[in-house]
Amino acid sequence: MQPETPPQPYCLTGCQRAIKRSVDIVGALAFFVFLGPLYLIVATAVLVGTGGPVHYGQTRLGHGGRTFRCYKFRSMMKGADEVLERHLKHDPAARTRWEQFQKLENDPRITRVGRVIRRLSLDELPQFYNVLKGDMSLVGPRPCMVRQRSLYGRRWTHYCHMRPGITGLWQVSGRNRLPYAARVALDARYATEWSLRLDARILARTFWVVLSGDGSS
Repeated sequence: MQPETPPQPYCLTGCQRAIKRSVDIVGALAFFVFLGPLYLIVATAVLVGTGGPVHYGQTRLGHGGRTFRCYKFRSMMKGADEVLERHLKHDPAARTRWEQFQKLENDPRITRVGRVIRRLSLDELPQFYNVLKGDMSLVGPRPCMVRQRSLYGRRWTHYCHMRPGITGLWQVSGRNRLPYAARVALDARYATEWSLRLDARILARTFWVVLSGDGSS
């Protein structure tokens, strides 16, 4: 039996890429104009609750496999990597879940304020700046960490074909309830079936998912 060959990613034309980029710029600017006060409120809450810094930047892989700095409101305590390593070392069940989902239900690194802003996806508001810079899109694959590159296998081409998004199929299809392999498959599906209509459907669905907290951790 021949091994399964992943479907080829949808090849956007130059015009389609320009339209998608224009939508991204307009959407990001609209966010800062109309929801700037919300951004300041969240930033203040993080500062008061954790003592700063307010923002956290992490190297992610983007369009074409290039690295960029992905920004979030800080939701984890200082020394988070060491805290995670110790936790996984002493909790085999947590390590198993981490290897499957790359997420933990009761992550010991997350602060009290961090749990609230993560549940409402407010920690990701700084990514609108990434959209303006051209590192990200409003809709696309979930931004991939460098250490997660190997988890994509033959579907890595699909990921590289699109700019990673603030939201995407993974976020509206179960989020943290899904194993990482399912997330990879959804990223590949998005790259294969892309259309402006699909982006609009995902954006509309995102509002409900965020308000309900469905699948968040």
